[in-house]
Amino acid sequence: MNTTTLLRVAAAISLLFACGHAMGGRKDWSPMGETDILKAMREVRFDTMGVSRTYLDFYRGLGHSLTVFMLLETVVLWQLAAIAKTDPAQARPMIASFTLATIASGVVSWLFLFPAPAIFSAILATCLGAAFVLAG
Repeated sequence: MNTTTLLRVAAAISLLFACGHAMGGRKDWSPMGETDILKAMREVRFDTMGVSRTYLDFYRGLGHSLTVFMLLETVVLWQLAAIAKTDPAQARPMIASFTLATIASGVVSWLFLFPAPAIFSAILATCLGAAFVLAG
């Protein structure tokens, strides 16, 4: 395995992560089923910056924004693999940044969400950490 291959694998993992995130946000759901809270998130509207929104609108918007950034991560990791092919040392600081951000995201997922995104983050961080080491 070399840095370029590990970054391409990381890009593929990131793409799977983004697809899973997008599929999870396709409909309104709650792990506990239909609850009063979910109903209130759908029904309670408020005006903000000239538009009427619900809390569910904000929840969905944040989820879709995260999916967009996960897709951006996929593309940038793929492009970074091309840089690493010719100059792994130049890619190293960017790999470190992605690794640290992925670890932080995994911790947040573990503490506040559920295991699946934390596990994906751990796998992605491991792949990126190995790419970082090999780039040295």
